[in-house]
Amino acid sequence: MHKFLAFSLVFLTLLSCKDDATNGGSGGSETDVVDLQNQVRQLELENSLKDSVINESLAFFNEIKSNLAAIGIRKDEIRTLSADPELSGDDKEWILEEIRHINFLREENANNLKRMQKQMKDSGLNIKELEVMIESLMKDIQWKDEQINLLQGELSNLDHEYSALFDAYQKQAVQLDAVTDELNSVYYAYGTEKELVDNGVMERKNGFMGIGKKMNLKEDFNAKYFTRLNATEKKNVFIDGANIRFVTYHPKSSYKLMAEGGRTKIQIVDASEFWKLSKYLVVIVE
Repeated sequence: MHKFLAFSLVFLTLLSCKDDATNGGSGGSETDVVDLQNQVRQLELENSLKDSVINESLAFFNEIKSNLAAIGIRKDEIRTLSADPELSGDDKEWILEEIRHINFLREENANNLKRMQKQMKDSGLNIKELEVMIESLMKDIQWKDEQINLLQGELSNLDHEYSALFDAYQKQAVQLDAVTDELNSVYYAYGTEKELVDNGVMERKNGFMGIGKKMNLKEDFNAKYFTRLNATEKKNVFIDGANIRFVTYHPKSSYKLMAEGGRTKIQIVDASEFWKLSKYLVVIVE
């Protein structure tokens, strides 16, 4: 519904601009028409990309949920069988095989989360639906890890071989923590126009015959110039300079600007909204 309203507003404005041009409007109206046409095409591309990323991520999401369910079933079966005081050699081998399978499923989940992360990063989109999905997955996986840790303690008392296999499981848990950390990563950079251009973050684009010069974020900007933050932990960003302006878009309701001794503090009051459209913050110091 929101997409339809957005496109309707752009379309009606486009018709209005076309009428102005037809009725003898200025050359500026024709430029507005071209700009609006470009905006429509950009919206179509962005929505198509967003749908593609969501659909592929849903496939990964369903696979992870299925793996978690399988891990839960195997965990319960292992606990039931290992409680038997007359555990046979075949039973022990079966338990070892089930632990190996749990490790395999755990590794597969970590890989799928990495793929979801890469899709979001490559698309340049911040998709709220995916963020909610990933947050839900993380809670499910953490809860499952707690259950597996309890099972590990029970089995390690029975046989060292069980404990060794669960050590491999813990290595996968460490990998997942690294994936979670990367998903929460955001980046910021600031400087004068010259500094940002010289360091490969922005570029100057001249208008017609040198009129209307613009500063734009480079498509292949220098990521090494940015400072990394954790969006769930860092709520304040300090900029060396009293007069600043944002290059990247962040909703005004999501932050406050405060002057502090020649510096500007960007207080992020709603991290989810602030980083919703871009995980990169670029600020020009005047």
